[in-house]
Order: sequence, then C-alpha cells, then structure tokens
Amino acid sequence: MSDVTANIAIGAETKAAEPAHGGRANPFLLVPITLFFLLLGLAVLRSPSLMTSNGIGSAIIVATPLVLATYALMASVIAGRGTVDLSVGPLIGFVNVTLIQLHGAGILENPFAVFGYAIAVGALYQFLFALVVIYVRVQPIIVSLSGYLALSGINLVILPRPGGLAPQWMSEWGLGTTIFSPVLLILVLATIGWLLFTQTAFFTHLRLMGSDERAAYTSGVPIYIVRIGAHLISGCFAGLAAITFTALISSGDPSQGTTYTLIAVTALVLGGASLAGGRGGAFGSFLGAVNLYLITFVLATFNFGAVQSFVTSLAYGTILVASLLLTLLIPFIQRHIRNFSPVLYFVTLSVIALGVILHATNDYQNRAPAEAPASEAVVRLEPIAPQDLYVSPLEVPAVGEEEKALRSFAAPFVLSSLLLVVIAVFVRIAVSQSDRRTIAPAVVVVVSALVLLGAYLMRQSSVEAPAAPAVQEAPL
Repeated sequence: MSDVTANIAIGAETKAAEPAHGGRANPFLLVPITLFFLLLGLAVLRSPSLMTSNGIGSAIIVATPLVLATYALMASVIAGRGTVDLSVGPLIGFVNVTLIQLHGAGILENPFAVFGYAIAVGALYQFLFALVVIYVRVQPIIVSLSGYLALSGINLVILPRPGGLAPQWMSEWGLGTTIFSPVLLILVLATIGWLLFTQTAFFTHLRLMGSDERAAYTSGVPIYIVRIGAHLISGCFAGLAAITFTALISSGDPSQGTTYTLIAVTALVLGGASLAGGRGGAFGSFLGAVNLYLITFVLATFNFGAVQSFVTSLAYGTILVASLLLTLLIPFIQRHIRNFSPVLYFVTLSVIALGVILHATNDYQNRAPAEAPASEAVVRLEPIAPQDLYVSPLEVPAVGEEEKALRSFAAPFVLSSLLLVVIAVFVRIAVSQSDRRTIAPAVVVVVSALVLLGAYLMRQSSVEAPAAPAVQEAPL
C-alpha cells in the first residue's frame, strides 16, 4: 500500500514539475494579453502623449507599486489553502509611514538602510503570518483580515494624516520625466529575480504544495519550510512595493496604501492566477497590473465629473467579471488550440498595436493645423476639384486613371500575400489536427493546387490590367 501511495505522490510531483503556466501552451494568458492590447490601443487613441518619454516614464512610476504588490500576492497565493493576503495594502502603508517618520527623526538616510528596513519589515510580518497559519492553525483568510484591520489602525496612530517628506534621492525617483529610472530598475530586477526563482526546485515544491498539499507531504516535500519561504518572498516584494510607493507620493500616507489590496487581487486574477493555489506567473501578473493602470488611464481621458472614482471601480468590477466568464472558454480553447503560444500571440498583437501607435502619434499630430505667425500675409488657397471632395464619411473621391493602373499593378502582390497566409494557416491546422504521415499527401496536393491557382490569377490580372495612359506633350 505504501508503494502505491509513493507512486501516486511521485506522479503528482512529476506533474507539478512540468513547465509552469505561462509557457508554450498556457491558454490562461489569452485573456490578459488580448485585454492589454485592446486597452493600449484605446489609450493611445484617446491620448497619444502616452507614447512620449514623459508619458511612459509616468506610467512606469504609477504602475510599478501595483505590479510589485501583485508579485507579493502571487507568492503566497501559489502556496495554496486560499492564502489571499488582504493585508498587503496596509503592510505597504505601514512601511511607508514608518519610513517617513524614521527619516524625519534622522534615523534612515542611507539608501541601503532604507531598502534593508523596508524588506526586513515586510519579511518579518509575513514570517509571523506564516507561523500563525502553520502552528496556531488559523485559516489564512482570518489571519490576513486581522492583519488588514490591525495595520490600518496602526498606520493612523503612527501618522494621523498625510504628511512628511521622503528622502531627497527618493523624491527625484518619482518625477517620471524619463523612461529609464531607478524605479524601472527595481521593477526589472524584481521580475528577473522571480523568473530565476521559478527555475529552482523550491518553486516546484511550492507549486506542488499549492496544487495538492497532501501529495506534496507524502512525496517528502517539507511543506512548513516551503510555506514559510513563500511568505518571506512575499514580504520582500511588499517591501519593494512600499519603496516605490513612497517614491511616487514623496511623503507618507496612512490610508492610500490600503487601496492596493483589492486592486492587487483584481490584477492577480486578471493575470490568470488561480486563487486556489498552484498556478501563477510573473508575465500574467504583470499584464494584470498594467491592464488596471490602462483602465484608469483611459477613464481619466473622459469627464465623468464627481462620479469619476465610482466609474473606475465599476470598470474594474465589470472587466474582472467579464474576464472570469471568458475563462470558461478555456477548455474549448485547449481542445482546438493544442499548441497555443502566448509569446507568438503577444508578438502578433504587438505588430498591430505598433501600427495603431504610429498612426495615433504621427498622423494625428501631422493633421493638427499649424498656427501661422501674425506678421505673415494670408495665402489664398486654390479651389479643390469637385471629384476630390469628401461629401460624407462613407463616400470617396472619384478614382482616376493613374490610380486604377496602380491598383491593377498592386493586385498580384496583394493576392500573393493573401495566398501565402491561407497556405500557412491551412498547413498549420492540418498538421496539428491530423497524423502527419497520413495527411502529408493531401497537404502536398492542396498546397500545389493553391500555388497553381495563385499563379493563374496573377497572370490573368497582369493580362487584363489596362496600360497606363501615355502622357501627351503639350505643343510648344
């Protein structure tokens, strides 16, 4: 009987040792990637200044605390038992207000001391959190809710109202005037650190414990040590989030940090993580946090008056519910798209988004009329021919002979491009859905027929294309 149990445990461990979600065939990233590019395109169309140096720099400064708070939640959520740390927001606020008070007392001045203090406080709180969950055997949701209420009150005792000043070197980080800043470096190093952590055996044990804690225990995984380690990592990310949050506001705020709790949980779910444990990744969490920032940015371009904050909360909830409903299609996607590649899908949508960005940042700016100097004389424009006028949004000017000849010349190239796309899609579907040994002759026949048909149509187009009209020279 023990051998059977050992075999089951080894099988579960082998399953958990497979590539983490977010790799080659993870359909859970389909929703956050699609949502990201939809929001990015809408944000750029509404405000092309987002793609400037100042716009990107400001986005990095504002979104980084949320991204790091989402990373902090992700480490504990993967551990399982429904460990959604609701106290991550007040913890960020606690580090913020104590850091400001200690700096005002002249205790924390050195950047190394500030980083060490923030990370140590976050790790110490999460260590106590893990000890209560493991040895006192209290449900994690109860411990996190108690910590949320306790830290919210302590923050108000330490700093009753927003105030204080951050260190000068930290205040300069929050200007957001350039893309490359220390805040971006913190975000990049934190992301690289998490990606390196996912390559260790400890992360494999963490995912196994989050998926099935009993199987992890029977296979010899030290679940207590793994759970404590997960909480320590979560505390480190919370400390980094508090540092970037302090750089953002350049002061202390006892209540603003609490808003990161629900927003970070929403970003984690939007990124495809499972609150039941065992699934989560840096790429999805990053996209979830950036999506929430883009939602806020897009809504800020509209004028909702006094209900602006309520509309933002409504948008968060609506998009979260819609994303969760779309995840119900994941089993259908897994059946029909067996080798879905998030990287390829991301690159494909990036090309489309690049075209939207170039259109918004260049075409719109070029269409803006330039103000003529007052000293210059007014130049009278020549009248426009009637056939070149746009009468309504759906009408186009009359096509001339030169444009007809150009269209006829470009038709074979457009047809060839469409033909290559059809061939590539057909071959991809045919090979993925059938046995290559049996489908190979059919693929060769169909591809050959499509190539011959394309060649025939190209020749017909070139034969039937009218010759360009000759330009008659005017008599001297």
